[in-house]
Amino acid sequence: MTKHYQVLILGGGPAGYTAAMYAARAGLSTLIIERMSIGGQMALTDQIDNYPGMPDGIDGFSLGQAMKQGADLAGAQTLMAEIQSVELTGSCKTVHTDGGSFTGDTVILATGTRHSHLGLAEEEALTGRGVHYCATCDAMFYRGKTVVVVGGGNSAAAAARVLSRLSKRVILVHRRDSLRAGKAEQAALKDKVEFCWNSQVVELLHEGRLKGVLLRNVLTGQEERLDCDGLFVSIGQTPNTELFREQLRLDPQGFVMAGEDTCTNLPGVFAAGDLRQKSLRQVVTAAADGAVAAQQAEKYLTEMM
Repeated sequence: MTKHYQVLILGGGPAGYTAAMYAARAGLSTLIIERMSIGGQMALTDQIDNYPGMPDGIDGFSLGQAMKQGADLAGAQTLMAEIQSVELTGSCKTVHTDGGSFTGDTVILATGTRHSHLGLAEEEALTGRGVHYCATCDAMFYRGKTVVVVGGGNSAAAAARVLSRLSKRVILVHRRDSLRAGKAEQAALKDKVEFCWNSQVVELLHEGRLKGVLLRNVLTGQEERLDCDGLFVSIGQTPNTELFREQLRLDPQGFVMAGEDTCTNLPGVFAAGDLRQKSLRQVVTAAADGAVAAQQAEKYLTEMM
């Protein structure tokens, strides 16, 4: 039989678990469906230094577990499963997973984002063979070696910082002449990282495993080979919204078009966290979205009675 909940939450990151805690505390039957790991991508972060109330910082895995514990204590349930399809229109929503099908009066979408790729030939084939997207996960393989980080935002700076603790040489390649990362993140790289400005990686050099990259200067067009053992790509995020594309209003980049009230174009469907069109994507803003989405779901259910 299909089990019914008042609130279905798709995604178990900071947005999802905050929404679950608020919804369950409001007395609403609540199910979180997460496919990867508790905490989502946050769980892969080695150190979070800007979450309120954590002056000494905390690793993402521990924070994710703590958020789940809060939702559990409030009465929310968690299912680890892969979502296969969703039906979001109509008064009763349906979510089909490899662990069964579930219906809900409301749905909170909190599926987050995934790492963007460079789009180069053989990038996929070399993933795990010198090409990586998570420094926290894979820095250990590059102790005493030379690595390249591509990107200019906070995630790229964080990746370079993690790698600098283990690698002999860390080179950050950015297509502009300055980083977009915050001042604190940039300061942490001082004297630890080399910079290659106004450059982009245009080719992966390999012999079954990455041996180096070909760089092109975006101003002069000049190309040069840079030998390295590993490449870490940190150029942004792609929203996990493919399952909703035919039903929800999305922007050209695929992010859900929902305002600060988290309401989407479909009644009873709310978007919280990094998949939502917004100016700042941080753990704290995802958690804030989750609280708002749960409150909006409760309001919707009350008005429907």
